[in-house]
Amino acid sequence: MSKLKPILLTTAFALGATAAAAQEERFITIGTGGQTGVYYVVGQSICSLVNRKTSETGIKCTAPSTGGSIANINAIQAGDMTMGVAQSDWQYHAYEGDVPEFEGDKHFEDLRAVFSVHPEPFTVVARADAGISSFEDLKGKRVNVGNPGSGQRGTMEVVLDALGWTMDDFSLASELKPAEQSAALGDNKVDAIIYTVGHPNGSIQEATSTVDARLVPVTGEAIDKLVDDNPYYAKATIPGGMYSGNDEDVETFGVKATFVTSADVDEDTVYQVVKTVFDNFDRFKGLHPAFANLDPQSMVTEGNSAPLHPGAAKYYKEQGWIE
Repeated sequence: MSKLKPILLTTAFALGATAAAAQEERFITIGTGGQTGVYYVVGQSICSLVNRKTSETGIKCTAPSTGGSIANINAIQAGDMTMGVAQSDWQYHAYEGDVPEFEGDKHFEDLRAVFSVHPEPFTVVARADAGISSFEDLKGKRVNVGNPGSGQRGTMEVVLDALGWTMDDFSLASELKPAEQSAALGDNKVDAIIYTVGHPNGSIQEATSTVDARLVPVTGEAIDKLVDDNPYYAKATIPGGMYSGNDEDVETFGVKATFVTSADVDEDTVYQVVKTVFDNFDRFKGLHPAFANLDPQSMVTEGNSAPLHPGAAKYYKEQGWIE
């Protein structure tokens, strides 16, 4: 009998440790975007890395498909999401409360930046038979402007306002999600689609491989002024040869994808997520071509207009990336 006692004690200790670990488990949810977009890959990639370390950190992560930037920010503010991906312009607007979407009760002063990710050019793809060679040619055409709550829809509205246009200037302004719009272009239900997204992108690859389609430049005085007046915008180039039938570089403008959270999320949770991503940075970069040229220090300093979350700042200070 005496030989059994240590075994029983060891078993009891192990069960107790397991119970304690279970009590310490933290579940986080990351808002992403449509399943064909890079936001979805960002969220899934972060969760993949985080879940590899669950036994050490106690953090379990899920990253469902969502409506995109604005929907993610609203969900974080409501406490329905822990973190999320959002365009840099919508991070700015949510924190500043300077647009109708984030005025009054919707003003999100507790929004916090974690890091920025890849550049996202504002991308217009048009059927070759639609007679569209510039953004101005979209007037009177059938255009998918993006689903409500998405960053692409929000940026489209900003561009229209800069040009003095409204949705009524299109013969059709459809509100399809990213996963639906390429098929609509191929089926001749729309003449053009727009997408604020990192490249290369699966949805645009689908669109340009199923129908003769062209990327359309977004340039001109109104766009120049938009970039000059807003620090979260920058000129962008979509390299030629990335998509079928599009051998030349295409000039446009764009934002950055950013990873955000709330000041209400505890410091250690954010610290552990950030540490997991950057301690495994080469693995993260290999998860999508849009991540190939990411630089850790630039991700800390570029595209973030809300204050850094203390958990993120703690890690960056340890690395010597910020003071």
